[in-house]
Amino acid sequence: MYNVSFALKSRNAKTGPIPVSTSTAATCPACPFKGNGCYAESYPLKGRWDEVTDGRRGTNFAEFLPKIAALPDGQLWRHNQAGDLPGIGDEIDTVALAQLVAANTGRRGFTYTHKPMSSAAAISAVGNANTNGFTINLSANNLAHADELAALAIAPVVVVLPATTAGNQTVTTPDGRRVVVCPATYRDDVTCASCGLCAKQRAVIVGFPAHGTYKRKASAIAA
Repeated sequence: MYNVSFALKSRNAKTGPIPVSTSTAATCPACPFKGNGCYAESYPLKGRWDEVTDGRRGTNFAEFLPKIAALPDGQLWRHNQAGDLPGIGDEIDTVALAQLVAANTGRRGFTYTHKPMSSAAAISAVGNANTNGFTINLSANNLAHADELAALAIAPVVVVLPATTAGNQTVTTPDGRRVVVCPATYRDDVTCASCGLCAKQRAVIVGFPAHGTYKRKASAIAA
């Protein structure tokens, strides 16, 4: 159900050579970028994602967990360069997520989720993950949405920004929260491997200017 592909060394230039996973598209919620500007629907990532989704690549979730537990202590790794938390659509499989958090113990795993924080169970599961060392960033569609997610005070927040946002631009949310543009989006000498900001518990919001083949659509949503 939760088919996952895992690579010990990513070949993604922006991620850098850290372990990364990719989850089946069935885990994605009904977010506004789905079919409308999602970066993971652009090639070459889409090709790998399709193979995971249709079962040509990857393994089941239970077989994925020992691979995380086997990572060296302190290892930075990214869960889901495409896909979302375990659970079909908007739902979070809280049991599977708790198993992933346990497997990550001692490692520096991080990920992003667009799943709605619309239930006490979802809020509790994401909050517990962040408290116990697995960083789940809540993904906001725009700056106003970022304020809504940050107000939950359960997880760090990231946000999609208009494609025209410059790396050195000062950005704040409507409620005055500071937004830092991801340095890997505008500097060739920075990757997730060298930065690690999204793996940290923090107050600052990280912004990602819309990118990919359909960035104009994503940019329109962000604006």
